[in-house]
Amino acid sequence: MLSFNFEQKIAKHVSLKPFKSIGIGVAFSPNLKANLFEAARLSVFFDAKLFLIHVGEPSEEKTNSLNEILKSFEKDNLNFEVVFKTGDPVDVILSTSEEKKIDLLILGAVQRERFLKYYVGSIARKITRQAKCSILLLVKPSVVRAPCQHIVVNGLKDPKTESTITAAFYVANQLKSKKVTIVEEINEDQVTVKVDDDKSLRRATIIKERIKLRENSRIKEIVSHIPVECTTEKSIKLQPIFGKKGYSIGHYAQIMRADLLVMNAPTKMTFWDRLFPHDIEHILTELPTDVLILQ
Repeated sequence: MLSFNFEQKIAKHVSLKPFKSIGIGVAFSPNLKANLFEAARLSVFFDAKLFLIHVGEPSEEKTNSLNEILKSFEKDNLNFEVVFKTGDPVDVILSTSEEKKIDLLILGAVQRERFLKYYVGSIARKITRQAKCSILLLVKPSVVRAPCQHIVVNGLKDPKTESTITAAFYVANQLKSKKVTIVEEINEDQVTVKVDDDKSLRRATIIKERIKLRENSRIKEIVSHIPVECTTEKSIKLQPIFGKKGYSIGHYAQIMRADLLVMNAPTKMTFWDRLFPHDIEHILTELPTDVLILQ
């Protein structure tokens, strides 16, 4: 357990309930039941309304089928609404998310054949790039719940990071996760010493240690603002990593077998982000685990 020498305070400007409404695109595929169960469980955990978005014409048969699948959640007082809408899948899901003021949109990832790697399909990738709400990418949805024991969250220096870390602890609290690791990705360019002998190696090592101390101090200050009820009884680890943003944290989440990776959404996606991949693009290419991208 990570201990802090300063009193923990509540940051009033950061929402302690970031998800009041959850949406999921519904396709009548083999993964339908697993996807709905995952979405329904999260809606119950977060006390959020669930919107089932189906791209297509409404029918009594489809509605009855969805009601039957979610019947087991009646005891949990699941609040859900089915939305039928025709049109382009990307446009329908994005427009419905805005109309219904959805805070969290759940999307399924696709497994590459013969490889234990996952990537985001073209529709999900377009939605992820354009959505104005947070996105949860599910790698392996399951009817039977797999406990979320270890959450990895980015701690990079960014205006969004405090709210991202706070939301990660909220999620950890609601899902009863016991371990949270905050990864600070540090660009190698910050170490200005060229290593070519023992003396320069020592200097580079000292600079790296100073950067790590500075970053750890910054993250501890952020965590000190999170309500105590979200941080108690949790193993909290700070992990500075020197390397490429996006790739480094994704690789770390993979080797540590994290159950969820929490990331900041890009501030903006421009034409140049398409040519020179943003850190999120590294994650989307090869999902290490379930990924929550927070707006």
